[in-house]
Amino acid sequence: HARLYLVTPALEPARLQALLDGGVDLVQLRIKGAADADVLREAAWMRDACGAAGVPFLLNDRPDLVALADADGVHVGQEDATVAAARAAVGPAALVGLSTHAPAQLAAAPAAADYVAVGPVWATPTKPGRAAAGLAYVAHAAAHAGARPWFAIGGIDTTNVREVVEAGARRIVAVRALVEAADPAAAAAELRAALTEAPLELA
Repeated sequence: HARLYLVTPALEPARLQALLDGGVDLVQLRIKGAADADVLREAAWMRDACGAAGVPFLLNDRPDLVALADADGVHVGQEDATVAAARAAVGPAALVGLSTHAPAQLAAAPAAADYVAVGPVWATPTKPGRAAAGLAYVAHAAAHAGARPWFAIGGIDTTNVREVVEAGARRIVAVRALVEAADPAAAAAELRAALTEAPLELA
């Protein structure tokens, strides 16, 4: 049922709490290349904060650490562990998400993935060198993703979120728009409001 998905590097507890208060309802910790101990240290307090808010907490790209972190699941990219390997590592009850960047990848997403990410809608510095997939891919996902939840991702912020919603997205991932917001609770609330103005299920 999640609508507003925060993907974040390490951040201060007060900001995470403000984002949760503002309407973030799924959180992924993404610290690329960090030592296991660093990931687990950040994950420990973030998991507790998310748990208190009733929000699932996922790790990026580290299915091997999900149990140690007591996380709710893992997100993998096209170049990371396969969905099957991630599922085998985290078990049947955990969440497994998959990044997709083109219609062929969406079509090939295994059934074992609980949700997929669709993008990047716009080029973003968090994924250097990755070409934008554009609003056309969002519209394609709206038409072809079926019942599986999907999240538009990539450069989405309060200035352009309605364009993504108009293209058919009902769930989004935000990184910088939340992590760098001057008023994190207000930014989360504004993004969530743009999503909830639209019905969750397309006619």
